[in-house]
Amino acid sequence: MALLLGAIDAYEFPDAATAERYRNLIAELRCPQCLNTNLAGSDAMIAQDLRREVHRLLLDGATDEEILDYMYQRYGDFVLYRPRFTAGTSLLWILPPALLAVGLACVVVIVRRNRRVPPAPISDAERQRLAELTRERGS
Repeated sequence: MALLLGAIDAYEFPDAATAERYRNLIAELRCPQCLNTNLAGSDAMIAQDLRREVHRLLLDGATDEEILDYMYQRYGDFVLYRPRFTAGTSLLWILPPALLAVGLACVVVIVRRNRRVPPAPISDAERQRLAELTRERGS
């Protein structure tokens, strides 16, 4: 039986704020090799390399946005859990709220159509006419 030990990243940071930024960034960036796993939760070699790169960039003084741009330039939209608003991703951002609005409008229309208004009571003249019609039909 083989015992597998995963490598644990042990990076040092100059302060707690930088360590927190590191944790946030690796939670926000997706592993290019894994399906729907962030860098923090992936054991893939590429994820280890990217965590090391995020650490290096933080120590070099890069902002969070610069680090996200760096990863985006190399791996595209896939590496970001929240894709940027571009012409190519505009449908991802616009379509869900638009479909929700259309769905809500359909529900409102259906509810209004199905709302039953109680019929007005018939007058004595209408009741008399109805009786005459049913007598004629019955004979």
